[in-house]
Amino acid sequence: MPGLVVDIRHVRTARETGRLAPVKLEHAVLRTTELAPMLNWYLTVLQAEVTFTNASIAFLSYDEQNHRVALVARPGTVPRQPNSAGLDHLAFTYVDEGELVATYERLKGESITPSRSIDHGSSTSLYYLDPDGNQIELKVDSFSSSEEQFEYMRSEEFARNPLGTPFDPEAWAAAYAGPNGPNSPQ
Repeated sequence: MPGLVVDIRHVRTARETGRLAPVKLEHAVLRTTELAPMLNWYLTVLQAEVTFTNASIAFLSYDEQNHRVALVARPGTVPRQPNSAGLDHLAFTYVDEGELVATYERLKGESITPSRSIDHGSSTSLYYLDPDGNQIELKVDSFSSSEEQFEYMRSEEFARNPLGTPFDPEAWAAAYAGPNGPNSPQ
């Protein structure tokens, strides 16, 4: 159904409409062939803490949940195949652009750089590849409310380019920190 646009006046959650739906997405579990490199990468990227680990599993948390990401090394696991069907990426949202720029700079200092950077209109997103080739999106929303997000998704601008526009993360970070950026001395 390419180009399908749902015209809704007020976006309501499933629960607001009386449907029994989950209250949140709890965690993601990634199967891996190499637990140690994956564990180190996720600890670095997400600034997470290990809540449990052994030779074949690691639970990581960066918030109030006991684990948001789990890594599992099971016998018989094979490396990820490029372009295989399944989950495309996991996305993690930051509070504002300053946090995302600071995270970009911190990770660059660890030699972790985005594989691509996209201005989606509704968000600014940096995509990274973990050691197994899973794509991880670090993002900041462009609008302050979900209503504004949904309104943008119903716009002609979004319909013309629903995937977004690539950008240079170095230029973006420099512009944010530049002489007229929010972090510039006044």
